[in-house]
Amino acid sequence: MAAARVVKPKKRCCTSSPRCKRCPVVCKRLQKAGLAAKLDDGRYVLDPDLRKKQLKAARKKKKSRKLAHAGP
Repeated sequence: MAAARVVKPKKRCCTSSPRCKRCPVVCKRLQKAGLAAKLDDGRYVLDPDLRKKQLKAARKKKKSRKLAHAGP
């Protein structure tokens, strides 16, 4: 069993592609996926079973969804 990693996110997102591992957006995406938990001091505890593919997916740029136009 691997030890859980604690990550302190950066203050501001740099919006580079792919996003860095300490980016607050990446931490939030991992939290939504259930792969990280946020502590009271702002740090995140990453799941010990976090795979490299899962981290890559969280760092990847999300495709923007365009609204379907109902007109002719």
